Amino acid sequence: MTDIPPHQLPKDTGWIEVITGCMFSGKTEELIRRLRRAQIAKQKVKIFKPRIDARYSSNSIVSHSDQSLPSILIDDIIEVLEHANDAQVIGIDEAQFFNEGIVYISNMLASKGKRVIVAGLDQDYTGKPFEPIPQLLAIAEYITKQHAICVVCGNPADKTQRKTSESERVVVGAADIYEARCRKCHYIPKET
Repeated sequence: MTDIPPHQLPKDTGWIEVITGCMFSGKTEELIRRLRRAQIAKQKVKIFKPRIDARYSSNSIVSHSDQSLPSILIDDIIEVLEHANDAQVIGIDEAQFFNEGIVYISNMLASKGKRVIVAGLDQDYTGKPFEPIPQLLAIAEYITKQHAICVVCGNPADKTQRKTSESERVVVGAADIYEARCRKCHYIPKET
């Protein structure tokens, strides 16, 4: 089910797992791995992603390494409640694109006995905490911080470097716009 030792798994209750880190750290890949294991265990799984993220597919969550699972595209996190009644396990990708409601919804679902697995960036391109992930981290029972490899020096990377001059907080893109950097090699682009 998870990499959590069996004696530490909750019984007769739900819980929240958060997978976080910078871009290219394998967050979606880890989410897919956990959701596939739940499917193999014959658990009812529902997967969601925000409509804003149509980089690779509009009907699947897709990792940068081309792993994928079918998902439901939603505009608002409240839509999860319409689809999740019969689910035992709920996966939510790109959580940073949702509003603070994701914290309430995740908590509500876990309180109903569901396993909620959420993946998302913990920092924006400037290195500031990317809401609502900090709030999810505070209420999650299990947290996994993924690291990428710094493309400059090869150190473990936990920052997302924006390579373009846009100054908006949210600019959806992949390797064309972003790369993984370590603390030493990361810098905040100057606004133009």
